[in-house]
Amino acid sequence: MDAATATETFTHIRVVMGMVVSLSLARLLNGLAGIVQHPRAARIYPVHLGWVAFMFLFLVHFWWWEYRLHALPVIGFAAYLFLIAFCALFFFLCALLFPTSMQDYDSYEHYFLSRRTWFFGFLAGMLVTDVVDTALKGWDYFASLGVEYPARTAIYFLLAIIAATTANRRYHVGFVIFALVYQLYWIFRVYDFLT
Repeated sequence: MDAATATETFTHIRVVMGMVVSLSLARLLNGLAGIVQHPRAARIYPVHLGWVAFMFLFLVHFWWWEYRLHALPVIGFAAYLFLIAFCALFFFLCALLFPTSMQDYDSYEHYFLSRRTWFFGFLAGMLVTDVVDTALKGWDYFASLGVEYPARTAIYFLLAIIAATTANRRYHVGFVIFALVYQLYWIFRVYDFLT
């Protein structure tokens, strides 16, 4: 594959990935708009809204992060399929945050805690997929993130597995606060100070 073809492949992949990321963002924004439009339809749950904010940040971060793919000399179909599956994980997480109907639930707390195994299971899977995605960009890039990146991912993974198995409200409050604060710290430190 020559350089022009690799560039064309990257552009095509970004377009397809962009569509799936856009659907994910739209799901979050439509869900938030629905809460504003029908505030009495279901009681809000701050932890749920925290994960909505986290997923918004993660999606924006992911899209920025994927720009590094332009440095790959060759992008084969296996990598393309992997990247689309990675994007699909984001969509499933966003769909789990905002179901098509809340008629079986009296609040977002009831809904979120009843679906926590699915949400945090997908989140754990996405974290593992993120490591593979980072490795796909090359060892030099992976190493440039230091020991903090795999440690961060392992901690998030462990916390997600615990969250999938517990309905402890304090744990869920603590986890979402940690996740949001650390995600903001990570994004700004890595991209504003290491660029």
